[in-house]
Amino acid sequence: MTIRTIGEVLKETYGTRIYKLSLSSGCTCPGRDGTLESPCTFCSQGGSGEFAASFAPIGEQIEEAKRKVSAKMASIPEASRRYIAYFQSYTNTYGDIDRLRALYLETITRLEIVILDIATRPDCLQDEVLRMLKELSEIKPVWVELGLQTANEETARHIRRGYPNAVFEKAYRDLTSLGIPVIVHVILGLPGETKKDCLHTMAYLSCLTPTPGVKLQLLHVLSGTALEREYEETHFHVLTLPEYTDLVVSCIRALPPDTIYHRLTGDGKKSELIAPLWSADKKRVMNTLRSAIAK
Repeated sequence: MTIRTIGEVLKETYGTRIYKLSLSSGCTCPGRDGTLESPCTFCSQGGSGEFAASFAPIGEQIEEAKRKVSAKMASIPEASRRYIAYFQSYTNTYGDIDRLRALYLETITRLEIVILDIATRPDCLQDEVLRMLKELSEIKPVWVELGLQTANEETARHIRRGYPNAVFEKAYRDLTSLGIPVIVHVILGLPGETKKDCLHTMAYLSCLTPTPGVKLQLLHVLSGTALEREYEETHFHVLTLPEYTDLVVSCIRALPPDTIYHRLTGDGKKSELIAPLWSADKKRVMNTLRSAIAK
C-alpha cells in the first residue's frame, strides 16, 4: 500500500523540502474565554500548539522559528529556503478581523513564506473571516485546518467539541467553494470509541468533496486537561502501539486513494504526557507505521 504524504507533494511542487514555522496569532478560543462552557477535554494549556513561539511581533516570531529549523535545512542555501507559516494553537480566526488581516498579510507577503496555514474551529468562520481568507488566497496558497476529531456526535459531545457535524459540513463547503484546501484533524482512540467508530469517521470523510487533507492524531492524555481527570477516574483504554498501527492502516484503506496525509501521529510535550508513554518515542512509532503501511 502506498500513500501520498504532504512532504512528498510539497517537494514535487517546489522542488525542495518545505518546513513549517509554528507561529502564534495571539488568538484565544471560545472554549477558553467563557463563550462555551469549557475547552475540549483533550486540549492542553498550549491549545495544541506546544511548539509555537510565544506571541510577539510576527517578524520576530518568524525569525525565531526559522532558527529552530535551521539545522534541518543546512543543505539548502539560506536565500533559497522556503516555509509554511503555520498558525496552530487555539483558534486563529477568533478575534478582531482587522488585526488578523494585518497579521496574516504581513506574514503571507514575505518572500520566504510560500503557504499560509491557519488552524481554526468550524464555528469560527463568519462571512467576514471567509472574505479575508479569500483575499489572502489570491496572494499565495492558504490552507485551513479544521478540528473534526470524530464524526460520532455522541463522542463529540463527550469531549466537549462544542458544535454539531452540520457546522463542520457548512464550514467545509464554504471554504472549498472559495478554492481553499481544508485539512481535517481526526483523533484516534477517543474514550469509548471502537475501531468501528473510527471507520465511521473515515466513511464520513470519504463523502466530502473535494477530498480533504487528513491529519490522523493519536489521543494523548496530557497533564492539566479534563481528559487527565477522566483517565484517572475511569481508566479508559488507551491504544497500544500495535492497536494504533492496525487502526491507522485500516483508516488509510477506508479513505479515498487521492487523500493527502499531513500527519499519521502527533507530538506533544513529553513533560506533559500521561499516556500512552510509548508515543514519546516518535522515531519508533513512525518506523512502525511506515513498515505496516508499506506491506
